[in-house]
Amino acid sequence: MEVVDLLIKLLSFESVTPDDGGSLAFIEKYLEGYEVIYHNQGGVKNLFLSKQFSMGEHLCFAGHVDVVPAGEGWESNPFVPMIKEGAIYGRGAQDMKSGVAAFVAACANTTAFEGRLSILLTSDEEGEATHGTVIMLEHLKGLGLLPDYCVVAEPTCEQVFGDAIKIGRRGSINGYLTIKGKQGHAAYPEKAINPVHQIAPLLVELAGVNLDEGDEDFAPSQMVITDIRGGMEVTNVTPSSLKLMFNVRNSTKTTQQEVKAHIDRVLKGVEYQLELTQGSYPFVTNRSSKLVTQLAKSIEEVTQIKTKLSTAGGTSDARFMGAYGIDVVEFGVINDTIHAPNERTTIEEVERLYAIFCHLIAGFNQRGEQ
Repeated sequence: MEVVDLLIKLLSFESVTPDDGGSLAFIEKYLEGYEVIYHNQGGVKNLFLSKQFSMGEHLCFAGHVDVVPAGEGWESNPFVPMIKEGAIYGRGAQDMKSGVAAFVAACANTTAFEGRLSILLTSDEEGEATHGTVIMLEHLKGLGLLPDYCVVAEPTCEQVFGDAIKIGRRGSINGYLTIKGKQGHAAYPEKAINPVHQIAPLLVELAGVNLDEGDEDFAPSQMVITDIRGGMEVTNVTPSSLKLMFNVRNSTKTTQQEVKAHIDRVLKGVEYQLELTQGSYPFVTNRSSKLVTQLAKSIEEVTQIKTKLSTAGGTSDARFMGAYGIDVVEFGVINDTIHAPNERTTIEEVERLYAIFCHLIAGFNQRGEQ
């Protein structure tokens, strides 16, 4: 089965989170000769396929088979793949069954490797991700099967195929701030403590403020105000409290403790409560890592493009790899229709992605055989 045919087959599985739609069983049979480990929890299926070719390094490809609901506005059935003018349409075409098809086909066609090749797949990436990759990695740790290197085939390219590899991701800190005051009559402000007036002159030190200067890998960690509310929607009563919400997409230079210290400094003398939660933690793979340099070389070989190394965007399951100290990167097709109606990728991109993964595997193979 050619890689495009494989993608079409994967797109036909209606695998809306957390249902794999039968796709994992299909992939298991497709990769004959690979050892099979399932570790399921909370209605989520997680599959790890691996093959020890010889002694050496462990290279893993990872991703998810689950997709978001199709929604409305499609010109065709989102789970009946359609090819039109060189493009393949279907829910998950970019995010991320194209990547899964490419690395499954590349592993299936590998006959020699200096080490272990593996594939880690989950059906819980588009949801809460609490029963997916994170629990499989813990299970693999107990089995002594954590990989040395991992490629997560999320869609990463921006304008043209091959133009971006993600070598890390920012973390995400959510803040819930309550300014406490004393309710009163608007005609007698001296008898009240107005939290709106308290916070107003201080917003300049909160809204849009950079908490660090950034570096070669990350943009500055910025405090982004997402919601402010208080009062009873009347004009003659000042509020007893004001609630403010914010998010910080943080680099490795700013921690949750440093965000708290900044709030404490700005709001000195103001009565308030602060709750911080960490949705994800930042990570970055060294630019000189074997995985980064070899993947960049493979991209240039196939596309003649010198790719850029990026940490932009939101979160992915790569963050779980980074937490285990695994050298991890993300690379896949162009990202411009994910989660949208008429999601699609191109035949050319899928075939080139497959070629890049084959080249990457061969580059890790010291004998250069495949």
